[in-house]
Amino acid sequence: MKCLVFVINRRRNRALRHGLPLPPGPRGLPLVGNLLDIDISAPWTTYEQWGRRYGGISYCTLLGQQFVIINDEEILHELMMKRSSIYSDCPYLCTNKLFGLDLNTGLLPYCDKWRLHRKMFNVAFSKQTSKKYQVTQMGKVHQFLVNLLSTPRDYPKHLVTLSTAIIMAITYGYEVAPKDDPFVTNVAGLVELHTNVLAAERATLLSAVPLLAYILSWLPGGQLKKRAAECCALARTVLDDPVGNQSLNISQAAGTATTPFVGDLLEMEIGRDLASSEDELIKAVAATVFLGELSFTSSTLLVFLLAMVLYPEAQAQAQEEIDRVVGDTRLPEFRDRENLPYVEAVLLETLRWHPNVPLMLPHTTTTADVFHGMYIPKGKAITRNEMHYPNPAAFNPGRHLTASGTLNQSTASPYLGLDRRICPGRRIADQSLWAATVSILATLRIGKARDEAGQEVDFTPEFTLAGLAS
Repeated sequence: MKCLVFVINRRRNRALRHGLPLPPGPRGLPLVGNLLDIDISAPWTTYEQWGRRYGGISYCTLLGQQFVIINDEEILHELMMKRSSIYSDCPYLCTNKLFGLDLNTGLLPYCDKWRLHRKMFNVAFSKQTSKKYQVTQMGKVHQFLVNLLSTPRDYPKHLVTLSTAIIMAITYGYEVAPKDDPFVTNVAGLVELHTNVLAAERATLLSAVPLLAYILSWLPGGQLKKRAAECCALARTVLDDPVGNQSLNISQAAGTATTPFVGDLLEMEIGRDLASSEDELIKAVAATVFLGELSFTSSTLLVFLLAMVLYPEAQAQAQEEIDRVVGDTRLPEFRDRENLPYVEAVLLETLRWHPNVPLMLPHTTTTADVFHGMYIPKGKAITRNEMHYPNPAAFNPGRHLTASGTLNQSTASPYLGLDRRICPGRRIADQSLWAATVSILATLRIGKARDEAGQEVDFTPEFTLAGLAS
């Protein structure tokens, strides 16, 4: 795994450090620090290089802000799990409020409001409650298969439709239109803006030069203000429209086995106690679910399809297991999951191989800390990256299995998180991904496209940042 620690304090207080050193790292320039050393478009690549050079924990500065990068799983576990009480806060990033994105649970500080959000998630998305959505999820996956068989070249659009249809049905009880759905269009635009402005490295630039936020949109450099206004408007739409349009459906479904997430929140005593603030809270929590899961599911399935193309032997082994366990008279169901360990390993390896969120949102320490003789000041943040495995560039599901072919119980899914800010919708995302993965493997053979002469078309994969996890 890799972790990023974003230090809010602008000055080093050597008196508080009692002479303890900061972690090792590259020497920076005056004022700008290591700004010129970091690839802002893909900062995790720079952090990985520093990990190889400086070890499991390293330090840098960026425009007066301090970062500590963790490239060691044991260090990450020590800080995020054993010391979670002081490593679970979230730093203030001025882009959050400026772009209207402070509604996201993952961006809230470690406070009573955040605890209330999490309590609502824990009740409405508990392990048992999440199972009630399995029928809906599998039904959407079967419709996705129909779409994919109809127009296979449109698979990216079909994947977005699938993830949108699942999360809209679960969250709001809303049935997505086959194409050009207005809610989907609005949220897709917000997700794109969300991705582009929330990276801590970009936010640091705005924090260092606050005047950028006040430049008129028509002046040189005013594009930021224009994008902020656009993002705020979209955020408000995403908050209000789904709940408003689905209030009747939610009311009718309340108390039934198919009650959507928002309906469950409206029925909770915790929600009724909030009086006038109830609606805004529920809207924010629901939007967090939608924004968090939408890009994650579709982009993860894109990586899965790529892996099956590049590693046909893994695809063949998974399909052999499905044929042996499920047979050819029906499609796989959730009750088959525990008997399909290799399919489970394929999903785990997909999440590890090329995670769509290589950097998670920052966490902040609530008090100074000392780790292995190194000083960790109060006011810093941590984000988690992928785990370290032998030959990590290779797609190898077998690394998640024991010698006897059973699932290695010590293997953890890379997107689950480690601390008190563990993804609240992880069970829903896990169910969606497994349903899609096993259904695709059971019905299709995935391979390279062919030209008019029937020859396979070679390609070079390119990866972009799909989003930021909460």
